[in-house]
Amino acid sequence: MPELILDDRPLKVAEGTTVAAALMLGGDGTSRTSVSGQRRAPVCGMGVCQECRITIDGQRRLACQTLCRDGMQVESRP
Repeated sequence: MPELILDDRPLKVAEGTTVAAALMLGGDGTSRTSVSGQRRAPVCGMGVCQECRITIDGQRRLACQTLCRDGMQVESRP
């Protein structure tokens, strides 16, 4: 069972869980803040909408296409 760090808090998830699903399980479901200051969440679940862009281990990635792994650092807050 992988344990990732989501916004400085540990979160254990089932094997095969995407980061987008982990956001729903351990947070408010949002992945980023838009330029206008609104919180944004994954919409399509397959990488087309780009709304799930999030910082994972220091790089911007799509949460819906990234599987959680042990020790992963996920930052959804600016």
